Amino acid sequence: MPAAVHEHSTAAFQTGIEVLLHDRLDLIRGKRVGLITNPTGVDRELVSDVDLLAHTPGVHLVALFGPEHGIRGAHQAGASVGSDRDPATGLPVYSLYGKTRQPTPAMLKGVDVLVFDIQAVGARFYTYLYTMADVMKAAAAAHIPILVLDRPNPIGGTRVQGPVLDPKFASFVGEYPIPLRYGMTIGELAELFNSEFHIGADLTVVKMRGWRRSMYYDDTPLQFVMPSPNMPTETTALVYPGMGLMEGTNVSEGRGTTRPFELIGAPWIDADKLSRVLNGKHLDGVRFRPVHFTPTFSKYQGKSCNGIEVHVMDRDAFNPVVVGLTVIATIHELYPQQFAFKVSGFDRLIGNDWVRQDIEKNIPVSEMQRRWQAGLSQFEKVRRKYLLYK
Repeated sequence: MPAAVHEHSTAAFQTGIEVLLHDRLDLIRGKRVGLITNPTGVDRELVSDVDLLAHTPGVHLVALFGPEHGIRGAHQAGASVGSDRDPATGLPVYSLYGKTRQPTPAMLKGVDVLVFDIQAVGARFYTYLYTMADVMKAAAAAHIPILVLDRPNPIGGTRVQGPVLDPKFASFVGEYPIPLRYGMTIGELAELFNSEFHIGADLTVVKMRGWRRSMYYDDTPLQFVMPSPNMPTETTALVYPGMGLMEGTNVSEGRGTTRPFELIGAPWIDADKLSRVLNGKHLDGVRFRPVHFTPTFSKYQGKSCNGIEVHVMDRDAFNPVVVGLTVIATIHELYPQQFAFKVSGFDRLIGNDWVRQDIEKNIPVSEMQRRWQAGLSQFEKVRRKYLLYK
């Protein structure tokens, strides 16, 4: 691309926070703002929303709210996060991943408008989506408007894959009936949640400029900031809607390594055999390499594991959900004595109990895919109403 064209497209690209500060300051000027964010809430120069809003004349930042992992991203997965004060601004920081997951009336006292800006990764079981929904519910109850500042879906906005969640399996890793890979931005999801699930918040989505649905994160001019401690790269996000299901089994999903969700293994797996069998299935867009690793924490901490590394060769052809389930089904088939599901955990992640039961019966993943297709087609019709970008 010629340098001048690239510079123009870079200048034309803006995330929600940049659009808000440059063009829509009227939404927050003269108001007391409560900000829900984490380390991903930055502008293109990587300046935190906290600092940006704290230093914008006419804007009164009065409270901060942090999701899982905390407002500065310091806490590991699942760790309860307490409330404290932000050392940089002295503002109160309220945790939405501890005793309470919704801002309480006391926390919202003196707040005129809520602003949400957190990077999602395109997978249904990422808890930030439900932190957003819970904040919207609290905003609706308190009659406070909420702004969602939009950000790219790192794995693109075109592909919709995997089963739609059965509401019987709703949890904080899947509250609403959406598929594992939903192909929407966080702003589009906010609109869908608000209308389809009757949250009824006074919601404004501050749209991005210059984002197209076909874009992956590296097609934007933005730097990738880790949304959580085990989401280090854009490739992690790409494999996560499928390989994240490994958390619901006794196989290591690579936590405690530098390649979580790309490295999969256990002490009792034969790495060469597993990679050979998986490569023999000729799954689109992916190759598997035998690996050996020792997790520094989480499953099999300090124990040598054997398994595979997932290498995405063609991300447009790659279906993370099909690949993730195929890996799990293959390990189940090869190691029926050693492999085990964490039943309730897996069912919550996949959003039903029949996929696990099908794996236990050695039913092919292609048949499961056919079974979930009707729900997926139905979701695609609903989704269309909320798409904000071409």
